[in-house]
Amino acid sequence: MMLVIGNVALAQKKVQLKHADQLRAGKIGDERIERLLGNVVLTQNKTTIYCDSAYLFKKRNYVEAFGSVRITEGDSITIVGKKLEYDGNTKRAELRKDVVFTKLATSTLYTDHLDFDRPKNLAYYYNGGKLVDSINTLTSNKGYYDLTSNMASFKKNVHVENPPDYTMTSDSLQYNSTTKVLYFRTPTTVLDKKDSSTFVYNGGEYDTKTKQSDLDLGIAESSEYTLEGEDFQLDDIRKIYRVRRSVKMISKKENLIIYGQAADYYKGKGIIKVYDRAYLAKVGDQNDTLFIAADTLVSIDNVDESKKRLLAYNTVKIFRDDLQGVADSVEYRAADSTIYFYQDPILWSDGNQMTADSIRMLIKNNTIDKIFMNVNSFVISKDSLLNFNQIKGRKMIAEFEKQKISKVIVEGNGESIYYILSEEEDSALGLNRIICSNITIRFKEGQVNNLSFYVQPEARFIPPHEIKEEDIRLKGFLWNEKAKPIKSEVKKEQPKTSVIPRSPKQLR
Repeated sequence: MMLVIGNVALAQKKVQLKHADQLRAGKIGDERIERLLGNVVLTQNKTTIYCDSAYLFKKRNYVEAFGSVRITEGDSITIVGKKLEYDGNTKRAELRKDVVFTKLATSTLYTDHLDFDRPKNLAYYYNGGKLVDSINTLTSNKGYYDLTSNMASFKKNVHVENPPDYTMTSDSLQYNSTTKVLYFRTPTTVLDKKDSSTFVYNGGEYDTKTKQSDLDLGIAESSEYTLEGEDFQLDDIRKIYRVRRSVKMISKKENLIIYGQAADYYKGKGIIKVYDRAYLAKVGDQNDTLFIAADTLVSIDNVDESKKRLLAYNTVKIFRDDLQGVADSVEYRAADSTIYFYQDPILWSDGNQMTADSIRMLIKNNTIDKIFMNVNSFVISKDSLLNFNQIKGRKMIAEFEKQKISKVIVEGNGESIYYILSEEEDSALGLNRIICSNITIRFKEGQVNNLSFYVQPEARFIPPHEIKEEDIRLKGFLWNEKAKPIKSEVKKEQPKTSVIPRSPKQLR
């Protein structure tokens, strides 16, 4: 009984000849061989080798096969090629020239050099290869295919082709041929074929069936925008991309950058929403940057330039060296380079506080050109003696030169209070209160220089000793300097974090 078991075990270790049209015995040196010709079939356990001719080295348990070589491993694996060297002791096969490796007809590997380690269930190639399945084509210089886990690993000049959707290039990539999930191991560039946008990721995974992904340290770039972040969660079917941590969006045409800790990109609608410590920086002339912070910043893209918008809403604050402001919401229209401020807006410039029901600011050559104040317009400034000069009216237009307010035009229901100071500006000579339809105020170095009044002005000069409390304030006066933001409140510091690419154990 033991002898029978021993013979069976020995047979399982040895490569057995099942069929050959011709068999010729001979020697190569001192080693005896069998030369097999025509329709050769060799077996070892579940492995079967087919070929046109072969050398069988029985003592070494070794085979060299030639011609139309084909190996089958059970009913799941088929490998074909032009030449084979097979070691029956280590159960390692080396196939060369026009090698095609197929598993269950679900994925096929093409190469000229393939090593197949049966005990480890691994197939290697190291001189260029291509893996093809129903969804993707992957090529690289080197790679291996783990048949147990169905995980293929690719090294050097990795290229992934998905004909309708994308191409990918990388130095290292993994792919599960069963789940159709791609794993990014080194920086990988993805090109969207439909709109030519590109993405670069340091790590993570992408499910090519569901078109969903979770990716690390990414950069997405289109012709108009660049979007960076540490964690990208992509849903390519619904065209919703979520970016988290260290978000940075650059608008190339508008020369502005939006920062935050979270962004949602609705690609089909052309909408990007940035929030969580969100602010934007728009660089002007001489690197004079305008900062705008809000709870949420929204960029709306459109092929129609007139429909492009940048929105900021809830607790909006703005800061530039020559301009500060607050509002409930702000809208920037790129087509006419205009910023709109809504709901209780306040702007400060060169010591002047400007308020109205709504305000719009015209940007020209990356600097402030004009500010339009509509309904209940009010401008307040302090003189050197801390008196409040005031102008109010239905509508106002503030004009700027060299980043300083140069003129204010009041249109309708104009009223003003301004103090006349001594030449030394160490005392007030009196107070002028004027009511008229329209007023023009000219400024010098941010201070009132002269005023012009139109359409039946009513003027009253009040000497210092006759000034009463009700004379020094126009109706609606509110000096709100405490609300004036400082740079650190607007240019919000972003948390410094770093992402370590996930190891295979951390992958789903």
